Amino acid sequence: MTFSLRPSYPDPALSELVERLRDYLDGELADYERERGITHTSRLTRADLEPVWRRSRELGFYGVHLPEEYGGRGLSLTALAALKEEVGASGRVLGHSVLGDMGGPLRAGDILRHATDHQLATYLMPVVRGERACCFSLTETDAGSDVRSMRTTAVRDGGGYRLTGHKVFSTAGPFADFAIVVARMEGEEDAFSAFLVDLDSPGCEVREGATPMSGEHIESDIVLKDCHVPAANLLGREGEGMRIALGRVTRNRLLHCPSALGAARRAIELSRDRALSRTVAGGQPLIGLQAIQHKLADMAATFYAARSMTYAALATLDAGGDARAEAFMCKLFVGETAFRILDEAVQIHGKEGLTQGNEVEYLFRKIRMFRVLTGTSEIQRNGIARELVRRAR
Repeated sequence: MTFSLRPSYPDPALSELVERLRDYLDGELADYERERGITHTSRLTRADLEPVWRRSRELGFYGVHLPEEYGGRGLSLTALAALKEEVGASGRVLGHSVLGDMGGPLRAGDILRHATDHQLATYLMPVVRGERACCFSLTETDAGSDVRSMRTTAVRDGGGYRLTGHKVFSTAGPFADFAIVVARMEGEEDAFSAFLVDLDSPGCEVREGATPMSGEHIESDIVLKDCHVPAANLLGREGEGMRIALGRVTRNRLLHCPSALGAARRAIELSRDRALSRTVAGGQPLIGLQAIQHKLADMAATFYAARSMTYAALATLDAGGDARAEAFMCKLFVGETAFRILDEAVQIHGKEGLTQGNEVEYLFRKIRMFRVLTGTSEIQRNGIARELVRRAR
């Protein structure tokens, strides 16, 4: 793998897909955002998002990773990562809606293989087609990294279940039609089940969630009070909820990394351009300062290392190998490296890098979140240590 801020790929099919995606992100989608005045702090509505879902579907991007029977192209994890990196590097506000991260097929994840025919027809295939949207409701105020301490419960009730609890950080909740909710079975200490919950059901309230430091209004609280869910909406079997929710942990952990890599790549590009165009005392370009040259050099070198290890781990998974340790390492190294890159990008941009509305300032806040979300850096270190011990036995 060679270093580039605009990577190319030996696979002609992937290369063509990446080029078309770049054209869409930099052209039509950029124009759409500009015409609507959409920024990272905009309160997005279905009216904003549905045209992007439909257009992305028409162009073959929305759900492109899915098997062909679901309308996708059955992409390898490595190919999907390349697309996610491009989205991250584009700087587009609505980039999360192009491949289906925001309420779409990527948010639904691997649950399609657990769904019944009824669930596929009513809930999941409409998501794949961009007609409906979903959110994933697992986290609670006191159940983040330790999700098994959740208090949301499900009680059997004749032909269904009644759910009670309070979920937080349900990403895409403000414009979702239904939620994938994981709850503890009442009276059973370690039995969790997953349910498809219509968000307009009696006893279900969608509240405005906390605004993360990125400033995006994409989170909701899902409050359930004796909310009836029909038995037909149970995903898989009772007690399989945690396995369904966490069943793709290694893959998902790795697939979050390309988005962060894309943001880091964007920051390097912006910093390089800033250094070339900005002049300092005496009319010398900023790039003429050795201190700036060294910052850019370190940013590029560490980016190359983080990207290389991520794609190596993805290739291992694509080949059917075990990459549990590597996934922990990549999430840790990519998160910490991307944050250092953004920190230096802010430094290179000076006062402008500290100003809200500047792209580098936004990316700094966004990447700071990555060190906590989807497993903190400390959790990744714990996982690496466990794998080292396991492999010594």
